[in-house]
Amino acid sequence: MVPEAPLEQTEAGLVPAGQGWFVMNARGARWIHRQGRGDNLPFTGWTEFEAETYFPQLGMALIVLGPGEPIGMYHWEADQEDFLILSGEALLLIEGEERPLRQWDFVHCPPETRHMILGAGDGPCHLLAVSAREHQTGDWGAYTVDEVALRHGAGVEEETSDTERAYARFPKSVPAQYRDGLLPS
Repeated sequence: MVPEAPLEQTEAGLVPAGQGWFVMNARGARWIHRQGRGDNLPFTGWTEFEAETYFPQLGMALIVLGPGEPIGMYHWEADQEDFLILSGEALLLIEGEERPLRQWDFVHCPPETRHMILGAGDGPCHLLAVSAREHQTGDWGAYTVDEVALRHGAGVEEETSDTERAYARFPKSVPAQYRDGLLPS
């Protein structure tokens, strides 16, 4: 029998604090504010310890982006990533191309697909991001140079696999409590 995982109350909200099944409402969970890159609820761990210990197979996050905000920097990964637009509009940068996205669009990125998603339109974009975690250490992937990504402020000037270098222009992400209005009612 699989036990229920304990949930720990932090200053920023609830986090899983052990292995097992659990139920956690997004409004009571620990969010991560990423200035210039929206707000992120990493359901399956924010820290390396949480991800590796409690969720070694799958990563899942709820992301809220404002217009023009990228989830991150243009990159490819050794594992697949998938995205579902829950509400609002987004812009997909993929293999040097741009694709508009709207509610209920699903994006599948097989391993090594160069990509990034930015908020678009007049309001927030809510999306669900899911990724495999088989290759999260070592040769996970890289941030690649791309003219389209650079034009949208979501690219690197020089290819790197160093996350700190790729995100050097952004302030550090910080744990944050849920803010009223972040999610639709």
